[in-house]
Amino acid sequence: MMLLLGLLTACSDGVPERWYSQEQAKVGQVVFQVNCASCHGKQGEGVPNWRQPDAEGRYPAPPLNGGAHAWHHSLAALQRQVSEGGIRLGGSMPSFAQQLSQAEQLAAIAAFQSFWSDDIYTKWKQIDENSL
Repeated sequence: MMLLLGLLTACSDGVPERWYSQEQAKVGQVVFQVNCASCHGKQGEGVPNWRQPDAEGRYPAPPLNGGAHAWHHSLAALQRQVSEGGIRLGGSMPSFAQQLSQAEQLAAIAAFQSFWSDDIYTKWKQIDENSL
């Protein structure tokens, strides 16, 4: 019995289980490259000066690869950002509500979360769970 508990504990200390499937992330990579990469970069690296507003006072695309604040937001908040855009928040991101289905929006999020380290994902998962 103790051996079984030890094995279960050892297995739970590994890589965190992600909310999305590998297939969803794969589909999301296509959605991301077509709709997001032109601003956020092919690997979600964002714009180098993403913290500085542009000449119109809007903030450019931040990194989505775990190097900025995307992991501070729940899944619901991330999807709302994709759907509604960021202009209302002082950003330059357009709404994708008409271009992408809800499943495609979630797939795009899965794609950029696949860039995150396990450590960043684990921190995000705690934030997401606490937002419910």
